[in-house]
Amino acid sequence: MQLWTLVRFALCVLLITCTAKAADSLVVIVHRDNPNQQLSDYQLIDLYMGKYTAFPDGTLATVLDYDQGHPLRAKFLTTLTGRPMSQINAYWSQVKFSGKASFPQAYQSIEAILEEVASTPDAIGYVPEAALTEDVKVVYRFVQ
Repeated sequence: MQLWTLVRFALCVLLITCTAKAADSLVVIVHRDNPNQQLSDYQLIDLYMGKYTAFPDGTLATVLDYDQGHPLRAKFLTTLTGRPMSQINAYWSQVKFSGKASFPQAYQSIEAILEEVASTPDAIGYVPEAALTEDVKVVYRFVQ
C-alpha cells in the first residue's frame, strides 16, 4: 500500500513538473497563413536584433516585442542570443544611434501580441506556449 502511494505521488510530481515546463516554454509565432513553416535561431536573432527585416521567403516581417522591462522580453532575448540584457541594450543603443535599424514594435501584454499576430499576416512575435490559440502558427520552439 505504501509503495503504491509513493508511486502515485511521484507520478503527480512528474506531471506537475512537465506541465510547468510547458507553461514556461516560449514559442515564436506567426499568422496561421504565413508561408514560413519554421525559422532557425539565427534567422530569429537577425530579425529580433534588426539585421534583417524579412522572413526567409523574402516577405517583409513586422517584428513584435514586449515593452522594455517586461519579463518575457528579457527571457526571450537572453535565451535566444545567449547574451545578458546589458549587452543587448548596449547593442540596440549603437544601432539606434547609427540609424541602421529600428526597434521592433512594442506591446504590453501577451494578449496584445497574440491579437496582433492573428490579425497581421506578416507579423512575428513570441508568447508562452500555454497561451497559444488556433489563430497563430508556431515556427520556433525553445528546447528546454
